[in-house]
Amino acid sequence: MNAAPSSTTSPALSSTWRQFYILTKPRVVQLIVFCALIGMVLAVPGLPDWPQVQLALLACAGIWLVAGAAAAFNCIVEQQIDRRMKRTAWRPTAKGELTNAQTLAFSAVLCGLGSAILYLWVNPLTMWLTFGTFVGYAVIYTVILKPLTPQNIVIGGASGAMPPVLGWAAMTGNVAPEALILFLIIFLWTPPHFWALALYRVEDYRKSGLPMLPVTHGSEFTRLQILLYTLVLFAACLVPFMMRMSGWFYLTAAVLLNAGFVAYAFVLWRDYSDALARKTFRFSLIHLSLLFAALLIDHYLP
Repeated sequence: MNAAPSSTTSPALSSTWRQFYILTKPRVVQLIVFCALIGMVLAVPGLPDWPQVQLALLACAGIWLVAGAAAAFNCIVEQQIDRRMKRTAWRPTAKGELTNAQTLAFSAVLCGLGSAILYLWVNPLTMWLTFGTFVGYAVIYTVILKPLTPQNIVIGGASGAMPPVLGWAAMTGNVAPEALILFLIIFLWTPPHFWALALYRVEDYRKSGLPMLPVTHGSEFTRLQILLYTLVLFAACLVPFMMRMSGWFYLTAAVLLNAGFVAYAFVLWRDYSDALARKTFRFSLIHLSLLFAALLIDHYLP
């Protein structure tokens, strides 16, 4: 008698949890946690001991939860915009599969739980920096900057560049210049990454009403900005080697990866196509992931 109800409600419950999971933008959060982990690793000379490993795991969990909370809150604020864009129309909030109250409660629970983990078992500085990042992304960027200025992603990129700083603070209880160098790299990487996406999604952004750079200033101007940012990013990516944070392995990887990014940006500037913009966007993700992976590997090389 009890089997029939469970067979019908279980798939529905599973679907609801999947919708909540989608709200956290898992792929974005994975990259955030990975970059935070790099900050943790670089903050600890040599191999970490077991207490440091435990601390890093707790910090990753707390940062993941707060980042997921910010992503969910973003879905509430932008649900009307999401409905007008093919890229985001499938989100549960845009489709009306989850209510604002459900999403807000979910975001609050994640943020509260993540903040508690960071405050109680990591350190208060990391908790406040992570919460400040939540406010910077979910409120300052999403609510204020994004609908007002085509430079939204430049200014708002500060929130997205915080993960290595959070990781460093988690392990040391302070923010060192090395952490700020990692912050600078992500800060400069963010505009060409998002503008490449905005180029081939320009009609989506035009319909959404958001003042993204390709909408307000056109494709050619945006492509030039992408090229210029990749050149500045190239220089910034050499700083870890210059500051002796890393060695020749990282330097080789940084030169190759940034040369590839600049090459994509140059060709995109000279001869635009949506397919090339899409490839540039995808390469930017590979660029950042491999660049930080090279930092990780280099840290443990003799």
